[in-house]
Amino acid sequence: MKKSSSLHHNALSVAGIIITMGIVFGDIGTSPLYVMKAILSGARGAIETDFILGAISCIIWTLTLQTTVKYVLITLRADNKGEGGIMALYALVRKRRKWLFALAIIGGSTLLADGIITPSITIVSAVEGLQLQFPEIQVLPIALVIVTSLFLVQQFGTSAIGKSFGPIMMVWFGMLAILGFVQLVQMPVVLKAFNPYYAANLLYHYPHGFLLLGAVFLCTTGAEALYSDLGHCGINNIRISWIFVKVSLILNYLGQGAWILMQHKPGIELPNPFFAIMPASFQLFGVLIATAAAVIASQALISGSYTIISEAIQLNFWPKVRITYPTTRKGQMYISSINWFLFAACVVVILMFKSSSNMEAAYGLAITITMLMTTFLMLFYLVTTRRKAWYIVVFALVYLTIEGTFLAANLAKFIHGGWFTLLLAGMIAFIMYTWHRGRNIKNQFTRFVKIADYAQTIKDISHDESIQKFATNLVYITHADLKTDIETKILYSICNKKPKRADTYWFLHVHITDEPHTMEYSVDKIIPGVAMRVEFRLGFKVQPRINLYFKHVLQELVAQHEIDLKSGYPSLRRHHIPADFHYIIIRRIQNYDFDFPALEQFIMDVYRWLTKTSTSDIRAYGLDTSNVTEEKVPFVIETGKRNVLSRVK
Repeated sequence: MKKSSSLHHNALSVAGIIITMGIVFGDIGTSPLYVMKAILSGARGAIETDFILGAISCIIWTLTLQTTVKYVLITLRADNKGEGGIMALYALVRKRRKWLFALAIIGGSTLLADGIITPSITIVSAVEGLQLQFPEIQVLPIALVIVTSLFLVQQFGTSAIGKSFGPIMMVWFGMLAILGFVQLVQMPVVLKAFNPYYAANLLYHYPHGFLLLGAVFLCTTGAEALYSDLGHCGINNIRISWIFVKVSLILNYLGQGAWILMQHKPGIELPNPFFAIMPASFQLFGVLIATAAAVIASQALISGSYTIISEAIQLNFWPKVRITYPTTRKGQMYISSINWFLFAACVVVILMFKSSSNMEAAYGLAITITMLMTTFLMLFYLVTTRRKAWYIVVFALVYLTIEGTFLAANLAKFIHGGWFTLLLAGMIAFIMYTWHRGRNIKNQFTRFVKIADYAQTIKDISHDESIQKFATNLVYITHADLKTDIETKILYSICNKKPKRADTYWFLHVHITDEPHTMEYSVDKIIPGVAMRVEFRLGFKVQPRINLYFKHVLQELVAQHEIDLKSGYPSLRRHHIPADFHYIIIRRIQNYDFDFPALEQFIMDVYRWLTKTSTSDIRAYGLDTSNVTEEKVPFVIETGKRNVLSRVK
C-alpha cells in the first residue's frame, strides 16, 4: 500500500463547478425558501421600507462576513490534505492541547443535530408552496412520503441520481436569480440594502431588531456544510461557484424584499414571498424545482452525517458501527444505524412542529454553536501555522463577536423548539464523550513490556512439540505504538491463558494518522524466524479493512521472497496448499476486585453498554469469523494498598 493523495482533485473545471453546485450548496442554497418568511413572522408592527432594507442588509452582510470571508476565504484554507470539516480541523490541531477534543465533540454533535432539522424544514417549506395553487392540500403526508423515500433509497446508493444534482442546482440558482431580478427592476430602491447603515439602523432602532438576527442567521446555516464538503470538490471549484451562488441568493432576497414593499398592506398577512414572486403559471413548476432542491440539500446533509460518524469512529469519538459501500463510487458510504436514527428524528420533527414556520423557531441554534467551535479551533490552527498576531486577534474579535451575537439572538428560540435540537446534540455529545473517556480509562490499565525480554519464551513455545499446535500463523492486533513493545494481555494469551504454539506469530498494529487518506505499511522481524510485526498507517478517513490489507502485505512479502506461505504440513505442502492463519481478538473486561470512583464507574458502565451495541472488532476489521477466536482477559490493575486476609488457628 502506498500513500494516497486526496480522493478528489482541486483542479478548476466546468464539470467540477457543476458537481460542486450539487454537493456543496444545497443547504445554503435552499435558505430563500424560508428566511424572508421567518423575518416577516418576527416583525412586530408595521412593515416599513427601512425595516425591509435593514433585514436584507443584514442578510447581505451576513453572507459576506460569515460565509464569504470566514468560510470561503479563510477557513477553506485550513484543509487537512484537501479535506475539510470540523473533525479534519480538529485532527490538525489536536496535538497542541488535549482538551481540544471537547470542541470537536460539541461542534460535531451540534452539526449532526442541525442535519436532522435541515431535511425537515427544506422539504416541508418546498411542499407548502403547493398551497398557493391548492389551499386545501395536506402538506405533512406529502412531506413524510418524500422523507421516507429519501432515507429508504440511501441503502442502495445515490450515485445514479447524484449525476443530476449539479444540473438541477444550476437550474435552481438560475431560477432564484431571474425571479429576484424581475421584482428588483420594479422596485430598485431595495438596492440601498447594500449599505450597512440600514442593518445597523434595524438593530439599534427597531424594537425587536436584535431578536430578528435569529431569523437572519438562517441565510448562512449551510456555511459549515460548505467547509465539510471541501474534500469532495476542492477549494477552487467551491470559491468560483460561490460567486454565482451568492449573486443568485442576493438577487432573490432583493426580489423578495421588493415584492414585500410593493404588496404589503396594513392588516393583511402576506404569503411566503419566495413562492409569491413567481408568476401564477410558473408556481407549480417552481414548487417541483424547489422540492428537488430540498431533496438534494437533504441528501448532502445525510451524506455529511455519514462522513462525520466515520471520522468520529477513527478519532475514537464514536462506537464502531457497520459501514457499507452501496456503489463503486469512491467515498460514498452508508451507515444503517445513523440513517434510521436520522429518519426517525426527521419524522418526529415534522410531526412535532407541523409547519416550516414552527421549525424556523427551532432552526439555527445548534449550528451557531458549531460555528463557534470551528472559530475556536481555527484560532489554534492560526497559532499553529504561525500567522501574524494582529491577524489572529482581528479574526478572534470579529467572529467571536458576530457568532456570539447570533448565539445570543438564537437563544430566544430555545423555548420555541430550540431545546429539541440541543437535546439531540446533547445526546450525541454524551455518546461521543463517554466513548472517548471510556477508551481513555480503559487504556490507563494497558501495560506494555519489552518483547525482547520474552523473545526466548515465545521461541521455546513455538518449538515445543509437547504443546499442541494452535495454528501455523497466529495473528494478534496490538496497540503498542513502539515496535519494541507488546501488551501483557497478548503475552497472557500466548503463555498463560492456554499456551498457543505457532510457527509464526504476527502482531498487527493500526496507527490512525492525522492525514485523511494515508495508506502505508511497514514490516519488522521482531523475533527472527518466529515473530513479525506489521505496522499499518491509515488516514482517519480510511476504513481499517485489516483482513484485506494484511492479505495484500502477505502477497507482497511472498513476491519479494521474504516469507513462504505454503503449508508447513508435508501432505499439504506437496499439493501447494497455503498455510493456515488464525486471529486472536482480545477483549478486556472489568474485574470487580477493585472499584472505580463513582463518576468513572458510571462512564465505564455506559461504555460497556455502548460496546454491546457497536460492531465487534471482528466485523470492523473485516475478519473471517471462521478463523477468529475472541478471548476475554481482565484489566491488569495495581490497586496499591488493599485489605489482606489474616490466617487464624
